[in-house]
Amino acid sequence: MDFMNFSYKTAGESHGPELTAICEGLPAGLRLAAADIDSDLARRQLGFGRGGRMKIETDRAVILSGVRHGFTLGTPIAMRIANSDWKNWQKVMDPEAPSGKGSEPLTVPRPGHADLAGAQKFGLGDIRSVLERASARETAARVSVGAVARRLLDEFGIAVVSHVARIGPVKARRTARLSPEDFARVDESPVRCLDGQASAEMKRAISAARRQGESLGGVFEVIAFGLIPGLGSYASGLERLGGRIGGALMSIPAIKGAEIGDGFALAARPGSTVHDELFFGLRKGFYRRTNHAGGLEGGITNGEPLVARAVMKPIPTLTRPLRSADMATGQPSPALRERSDVCAVPAAAVVGEAMVAIELARALLEKFGGDCIGDTKEAVAAYLRRLRSSWPQPQS
Repeated sequence: MDFMNFSYKTAGESHGPELTAICEGLPAGLRLAAADIDSDLARRQLGFGRGGRMKIETDRAVILSGVRHGFTLGTPIAMRIANSDWKNWQKVMDPEAPSGKGSEPLTVPRPGHADLAGAQKFGLGDIRSVLERASARETAARVSVGAVARRLLDEFGIAVVSHVARIGPVKARRTARLSPEDFARVDESPVRCLDGQASAEMKRAISAARRQGESLGGVFEVIAFGLIPGLGSYASGLERLGGRIGGALMSIPAIKGAEIGDGFALAARPGSTVHDELFFGLRKGFYRRTNHAGGLEGGITNGEPLVARAVMKPIPTLTRPLRSADMATGQPSPALRERSDVCAVPAAAVVGEAMVAIELARALLEKFGGDCIGDTKEAVAAYLRRLRSSWPQPQS
């Protein structure tokens, strides 16, 4: 294990007592409060099309270790998020009760969920033991870690934001160059979409899907502004930041595709329209007028905004269940029905922010290190001075 890296681990089941997250590798002296985490947890619960769970839970983080008097200590940070619904599930999810005492086993898996594959992998006869951890409820813990990472990035002027670009058949109009100011009110949209007309159409599409017993997926976009050039590396495949961010986004439940910059659209265009031409100015240094690469070249940040998109499939739990087969008998049966959302793309975008923030925080600390935040800032300042000193000088 590389103990210099920012890393995290989460634990907990969807209907268990609580979710837990532990992160380590963060420098000491960083201001951090539970309110910083709670604001992102609340944003994760937003979105038209969410199910009944969001009416029950009001997620709040309790910081258990690694912070004193509002500042990080440089030691592991432990956080817990209570599950308000636990009181209704204690018999089902009791860690101590003998098997069969709390509930009847669930044996009809849902197509598109981890139910069957997870049961086969771990030798489980009750898919409740799979779906509780495979549930997207786990992402609340990841959002708490992402909020911690965001606090680090804030210290260096790096802002990570997101918006919904598509839900079902409805696509938002693309804006060529977005700025941080464009996202000031994105959470006021019921679907976190920057295009007001598309937002209204997305709501109608979600309502229609609910009436039909359907679910809808979509596309969200995460953008990081204010990045320092030079995060990540081409030295090995594992160090390339594009692969790390793509993998982080793909680790979110229900995400089936990820791209950086113009992504898959680049395949249909000639190189002269794809690559971002370079310019130089005495005040700006080297810069680009376009950002088709999405802020990454050779797996390294180039100083332009990092742009990443992810595709979320429709949620596999449907109120009008698909066909399935019982694991115990092999007989045909309608798939399991659990309380679920019709569409969770707006919430997934907030989780996407967290995952991108985690990878950027990790890359920043890999490059600049520092046991305390002051050391990290000094290292960043020295690096930026070196970059500026390398600029071509005007000819006299």
